[in-house]
Amino acid sequence: MNALFPDGFRWGAATAAYQIEGAAAEDGRTPSIWDTFSRTPGKVRNGDTGDIAADHYHRMREDVALMRGLGLTDYRFSLSWSRIQPTGRGPAVQKGLDFYRALADELLESGIRPVATLYHWDLPQELEDAGGWPERATAERFAEYAGLAAEALGDRITTWTTLNEPWCAAFLGYGSGVHAPGRTDDGAALRAAHHLNLAHGLAAGVLRESLPSTAELSLTLNLHAIRAHSDAPEDVDAARRIDAVGNRIFLDPVFHGRLPADLVEDTRRITDWSFVLDGDLEAISTPIDSLGINYYSPSVVAAGTSESPSPWPGAPDRVRFLPAHGPRTAMDWPVDPDGLYELLVRLRDELPGVPLLITENGAAYDDYADPEGDVHDPERVAYVDAHLAAVHRAIADGADVRGYFLWSLLDNFEWAYGYGKRFGIVHVDFASQRRTPKDSARWYAEVIRRGGLSR
Repeated sequence: MNALFPDGFRWGAATAAYQIEGAAAEDGRTPSIWDTFSRTPGKVRNGDTGDIAADHYHRMREDVALMRGLGLTDYRFSLSWSRIQPTGRGPAVQKGLDFYRALADELLESGIRPVATLYHWDLPQELEDAGGWPERATAERFAEYAGLAAEALGDRITTWTTLNEPWCAAFLGYGSGVHAPGRTDDGAALRAAHHLNLAHGLAAGVLRESLPSTAELSLTLNLHAIRAHSDAPEDVDAARRIDAVGNRIFLDPVFHGRLPADLVEDTRRITDWSFVLDGDLEAISTPIDSLGINYYSPSVVAAGTSESPSPWPGAPDRVRFLPAHGPRTAMDWPVDPDGLYELLVRLRDELPGVPLLITENGAAYDDYADPEGDVHDPERVAYVDAHLAAVHRAIADGADVRGYFLWSLLDNFEWAYGYGKRFGIVHVDFASQRRTPKDSARWYAEVIRRGGLSR
């Protein structure tokens, strides 16, 4: 028996510019915050950088051929802001745009829909030097960049995502400091979160004006599946606090035009939120056509204290995270597809009428090529199978899920973990840049061909 997905379901894979492109100083591209961060001793494992990564900039056609062989209907990628607009200001660099024009054309010729993300964490370094996301001007610059990209690529790309995981950009980048730019300031992290929301809203407005009326506008959030350790009031309150600063800090402004009142109260000793100006929430709540969800694992929380610096402003002195039981990935993340189901059902109830896309889901394991050159990854197959089954169950229960994008197409630069963690369904030998589809790639191709899971 097959667990089939609805007709027209979008079967995709996802990547990000800094993680795969390489060509870090070619054709006018200038450093982003991740170039700077990865060159800072001690910030990235083994001192790895994205200078070469998977060399996708030079091997793009080879990679699209791999996608075509898998039968992908969609490919989600990000644009490098500093490749298109090196300083974050002024006119676009045509060579940078030419790369994305060629990528979109190659995808379309292969029958694959291009899905472009404007921002996947690679802020031009000059904008960070001017204050970065804690500054309102960065949101204004982002809207200008969105206009440049739409004008150049809007005739080819019809699905646009403004931001990928603004929670990570704000709270890992400016709160805990484990991501670029590596700052540790709770107040700056909260300002960054608001200005990322504002950047999304301003860019959505620009895209609405610049793109055909048929274009699809989206935002991708790494929403947190939060579970209280017990029914004790203090544990339930811990879950509420994390939900406020992990989920509702984005969902409420974007979909309801408001700040969560409990978030404002929880963070009162950090900020008075005076950086939220008249008109901001109206701009942030510019209507969009779909919501992207990135999911890997849930979190279990209880009352207590967490380590500092923390990516949870207003919570570390009240909340502790507990280890989950069961199997784990190479990232030491628990494997729990029920968390994805819970998120989808929550969004079904809280955001009726908003189509959903799973824009990232996948797992890192310790893959290697055997003496025959094959890469066997049964754990990844089992992980994706279980999570697709959770999506199928959510659809059956009324969640309007339109597509699934597996993370990731290629092994790549995994941020602060460097090249030590492999998420791809295509193995990359980084010394030779040889691509080898793993067992999971062949399995996923069969799922796409069948239109669902074999049960």
